[in-house]
Amino acid sequence: MPVPLAPYPGPPLPLGGQSQLVCSGCRNLLIYPGGATSVCCAVCSAVTTVPPPGTEMAQLICGGCHTLLMYVRGASRVQCSCCHTVNLAPEANQVAHVNCGNCHMLLMYQYGARSVRCAVCSFVTSVGASPSTEQKPGN
Repeated sequence: MPVPLAPYPGPPLPLGGQSQLVCSGCRNLLIYPGGATSVCCAVCSAVTTVPPPGTEMAQLICGGCHTLLMYVRGASRVQCSCCHTVNLAPEANQVAHVNCGNCHMLLMYQYGARSVRCAVCSFVTSVGASPSTEQKPGN
């Protein structure tokens, strides 16, 4: 007689009943049900405290180690828990997005920049210029 390996998952939670935060241990993205006060990571078993309801969160990529950081919106600086780099937190109207001209990864850059280098493939995408000014890595 076969033995089941794991129980079937329960019914999915309604879309509005879930939130997400970054694990304080391994930096993985955690999804948790609404109303939770803390979340235990299935990967590293770290317990991460959930911010109080109504706290608006924002995200940025660390300039030192390229880790996704989540922080309380309105903060001016965010220190990375992995490499301890202090990152300036951009305001919503100071950043823009563009797709990489090579691998199509969504890139975030500061307004006023003329180009942005992709962290995945190192392609330099010109911002607001013709595609002929783009460069392959090493050019």
